[in-house]
Amino acid sequence: MIRPLLVELSYFEGCPHWRELDARLAALQREFGFELTHRIIRSPEDADDYGFLGSPSVRVNGLDPFASSDAPVGLACRTYETPDGRAGSPTLAQLRSALATAAEAAATEAAATEEGDQSS
Repeated sequence: MIRPLLVELSYFEGCPHWRELDARLAALQREFGFELTHRIIRSPEDADDYGFLGSPSVRVNGLDPFASSDAPVGLACRTYETPDGRAGSPTLAQLRSALATAAEAAATEAAATEEGDQSS
């Protein structure tokens, strides 16, 4: 069985871009059927404990699809590379692509698990 996507939006109070990202995720919620949760990062310690890569951030099934290997952890603003240049949140198309990739990975994982269960 394919598990539903779990999407988490994390941000700190006062972030000027989290609502835009929230609206874009909400627009995709029906299409992908994911559960959307929110996490407020309240301190530098919270940021370190969570591995927060800046505000706003999104994780799909626990992974940040926009993370780079050299991204610093901390209580800071985050920008994203988009077709129109740097921006405060990914575009709708970038989010759709990230969600489609995660959904495909979840389906592949579910099929492999089901296949393994049937051969046991």
